[in-house]
Amino acid sequence: MTQPRLAHATERGRMYSRKLGGLPEVPSITTVIGLEKADLDGWVGWMAADAATKDARLEQALGSSARLRQIARQNADAAAKYRDAAAERGDRVHDYAEQVSLRALGRPHRMAECRQRLIQHGEGAYADRFDEWWDLYGVQPVAAEVTVWNDSVGYAGTLDLVARIGGRLCLIDFKTKTTGRDGRVKPLDAKVVMQLVAGLQAEESLVDPVAGTWEPWAHGGAEMLLGVAIGETEVAVHQANPAVLRQHWHKFWALRQLWTHQEAAAEAGPALREIGPPPVQRAGAGNGADSAAPGSGAPAGGAPSRAGSHAATAAPAGAEGPSAR
Repeated sequence: MTQPRLAHATERGRMYSRKLGGLPEVPSITTVIGLEKADLDGWVGWMAADAATKDARLEQALGSSARLRQIARQNADAAAKYRDAAAERGDRVHDYAEQVSLRALGRPHRMAECRQRLIQHGEGAYADRFDEWWDLYGVQPVAAEVTVWNDSVGYAGTLDLVARIGGRLCLIDFKTKTTGRDGRVKPLDAKVVMQLVAGLQAEESLVDPVAGTWEPWAHGGAEMLLGVAIGETEVAVHQANPAVLRQHWHKFWALRQLWTHQEAAAEAGPALREIGPPPVQRAGAGNGADSAAPGSGAPAGGAPSRAGSHAATAAPAGAEGPSAR
């Protein structure tokens, strides 16, 4: 994953500061979206099994449980290796896309260097397909790698590209995708809509990271939000459906609240505490308030009422949800 200049890797995920050297203040858009966990257990297991069956040592290991365990152990992290390799490839493709944009904007660029790096990794086709898409769609860049901030909700992020296509202002997010057996680039995850709409709802954009100066976000009225899947065989362009943007914005807002409350719950202290059994009552002893189990946390006079025991779970003030432009 690329690392924008104001981004920080923290225990709470990627966060952004207002200036270089500043303290991280808000989570990144991708950190917030990442709270919606995908169930990858099946995929992880399949990757490990697939790697083991393709291991050149497998045939010789048959009949030896020790050798089979060794092969299984060494291939257990196949999914992590695949994910890391995909992330590195995605960074290389994103770097190339950014340099193409910078060149078109008349700014210093490393386009030739980034293309050569793709070729060295056997990934030159990604650059070829990207160039074809750029020319076919007549992309006119306005800004590349734009860092944006929303103070009202509390998040920041970096948009890949703001451009005009067919006369319309577009916010664009690039995704590097592999190719399926049918020769088509694999589909985008619908989460990209949250990513794009969060960018649309930004309030400021970065001017100078050293000075920490920002200006009002000038592209909140973008007419199209595009997820662009870059593959070796083709580039597939998908528009975020305007009819569902409000719902995806509300979903992003809810995940942002989850990010805050997860941290608050963790900082509040242990969620569970161990208690012992109640004391053995002596024959003829009363059943007064003094017979409550020590350490049980029950106050004198009996357990709290149902309403009182759950009062802390009431929704906080202002939790009625966000508004969308």
